Amino acid sequence: MEFVADNTVNKLILLFILDKMDIPLTETSILEICTSQNSWVSYMDCKDLLYQLLTAKFIYKPNTTNNESRYNITVAGRECLSQFFTKIPASLRNSITKFAQENKLHFKRNQEYVGKYYKNIDGSYTVELRILEPLTTDSVFQISIKTDTRHNAIIAVKKWRELAPSIYEHVYAKIIEI
Repeated sequence: MEFVADNTVNKLILLFILDKMDIPLTETSILEICTSQNSWVSYMDCKDLLYQLLTAKFIYKPNTTNNESRYNITVAGRECLSQFFTKIPASLRNSITKFAQENKLHFKRNQEYVGKYYKNIDGSYTVELRILEPLTTDSVFQISIKTDTRHNAIIAVKKWRELAPSIYEHVYAKIIEI
């Protein structure tokens, strides 16, 4: 479903998405939501509108050390949205609300439970798994493991998104001895 709208409505759409997702989102996540998974805002418009909303202080992104800043809606952005959300077509508001309900956990996991791997000189792979602090993107927990194959490294990264909370809880409880 594609909606053609002026920039004001598109700005409201972005504010509405940030409000309904109710988690800070990376630019990559916002672009994925708006352009790849849905046709709510075009790619180029989305990038430009994020900058405009940031400049107008309707959204913010805290400075982080690892270049993975996350956008979030400000109080001024929420006030603006509350005044003008009816300019967004009701069917689109419903689509965004439904999308947020169904996908918030997926985006949260993708942003907070991150993993990557690289090949070592000996042919093995090192997998780095991290849990990031939601607002600062600093590591709360980090572990590196070595695997014998690329396939195992890929599996470890995929499973991490699902298992990270329980692994962290287990390790924390063992170390702190709660």
